[in-house]
Amino acid sequence: MDRTILITGAGAGIGRATARAFRQAGWRVALMGRREETLRATAEGADVLILPADVGNPAEVEAAFARLAAEWGRLDVLFNNAGISAKAAPIDEIPVEDWLAVMHTNISGMVLCARAAFGLMRRQSPQGGRIINNGSISAHAPRPGSVPYTVSKHAVTGLTKTLALDGRAFNIACGQIDIGNALTEMTQRFTEGVRQADGAIRAEPTMAVEEVAAAVLHMASLPLTTNIPFLTIMARDMPFIGRG
Repeated sequence: MDRTILITGAGAGIGRATARAFRQAGWRVALMGRREETLRATAEGADVLILPADVGNPAEVEAAFARLAAEWGRLDVLFNNAGISAKAAPIDEIPVEDWLAVMHTNISGMVLCARAAFGLMRRQSPQGGRIINNGSISAHAPRPGSVPYTVSKHAVTGLTKTLALDGRAFNIACGQIDIGNALTEMTQRFTEGVRQADGAIRAEPTMAVEEVAAAVLHMASLPLTTNIPFLTIMARDMPFIGRG
């Protein structure tokens, strides 16, 4: 039986690289994101399931998972990847609208997709599956001026721990990948300079996004009796380990 994965935020960056890695490994891949055209660019014409949806919209999420269930009958893995950030600033300078937008995608979106996947995996036969949440180095240590993003990624860690516990009764594993400085459109600015804890602006090392995709594939390929609850993958020399 073909293994199946649904990837959110599949229109660019980590989601796109991961989708292509899984497809190359022989998995059936479903792509979820807001814009159908970027999902089709990720697919490169391959036989994949395109699911345009806003992860923070309950009705759209339910419809996307219902379509997947109708067409495939089961879901083996959810890569709960979709996420956004806000412009760096002290908390009192961050527009409330920016805070709400990050929470909409990074928390509500994660929870809604995990909820839909959990329910499908619980009902399907054979029962079970795996949810992999995209956390961040920010789930461990913040960057200056990153309240919305950092708060959201700490919330993802709580989601991961709870699902890892609740999923045991239904053969559902849940893990989290915390990524630091994978080179994507969102992190391109790191190569030009980003504010450090001491206030200086310095360029930071990055790593190939394909390395992240390979790590997600490894986590997903384990038997359900084995789980990596937390995996950190980062550009070796980025300013995370050590005194900032």
